[in-house]
Amino acid sequence: MALEDVKALASAIRNEMAKAVVGQEEMVDLMLISLFSAGHILLEGPPGTAKTLAAQCFAQTLGLTYRRIQFTPDLMPGDILGSNLFNFQTSSFTLTKGPIFTEVLLADEINRTPPKTQAALLEAMQERNVTLDGTSHPLSDRFMVVATQNPIEQQGVYPLPEAQLDRFLFKHVLDYPTESEEQQIVSEHGVRFGAPNPRDWLVEPVTNAASIRAALDVVRANRLAPEIVNYVVALVRATRTNTALEAGASPRAAVMLAGAARARAALDGRNYVVPDDVKALAPAVLRHRVILSPTAQIDGLQADTIIAQLIDHVEAPR
Repeated sequence: MALEDVKALASAIRNEMAKAVVGQEEMVDLMLISLFSAGHILLEGPPGTAKTLAAQCFAQTLGLTYRRIQFTPDLMPGDILGSNLFNFQTSSFTLTKGPIFTEVLLADEINRTPPKTQAALLEAMQERNVTLDGTSHPLSDRFMVVATQNPIEQQGVYPLPEAQLDRFLFKHVLDYPTESEEQQIVSEHGVRFGAPNPRDWLVEPVTNAASIRAALDVVRANRLAPEIVNYVVALVRATRTNTALEAGASPRAAVMLAGAARARAALDGRNYVVPDDVKALAPAVLRHRVILSPTAQIDGLQADTIIAQLIDHVEAPR
């Protein structure tokens, strides 16, 4: 596969998703970059902004296995991972695999389950492996989590701990659609009843596991010049010295930002990364990895505002 093929594949996925998802171009692009850099994405937005539908359509276009977990307060780790059940007929334990054994996992409303259950995803997201009763079970090398959460409702939710957030490559914050987009949504979706389904819009697979693996190889071969490496590191380290931030981003953030920049370059048809790739992706990579200081919270500052200031102040290579 060549760079042109990766760019064409991304375009085909966008076009297929556009059959059902109106607007939200940035969200779709970040999902594509997550796919081609082997990352996970957290979608945060008000109810009814197509988070779940987008994840369903995305999985449908990829031709990969797909499972959905509705996170609830009574969900247990075994409901996600599975368990070894005793078979009385054979007098032996039989592994019953949970829904995490898939390639694209939709963790819907992930912050509605307690941290104990959220932690069931940590090993899977980091190592693509699940350990049950001391035995390791590898997941697919294309395993990807698309998680959603609602930022408005505070009752009955459990904020994701930093260790969980750090596993996500991106946190994308969705806003309401524009007026023209909302008119299009009502025109196209208002004639249907019940929950939307990708099949209703004839969303079809446009790729497969082999093509995705080949695209990942192309992205990994993209050139990351030393000056770009230095820029990524300087930007991430700046989050640790800013007085408005109580905690900055981890080295994992720098590694993920560099990998995502490679993928963005590939989707643009380039075999090299430019500073604009880093600048464009930095907010989505960093916003969930920094913690505001008490003073910044009192002043009403937002993480995105501080990250934008850092991007302006850290000198980019020419």
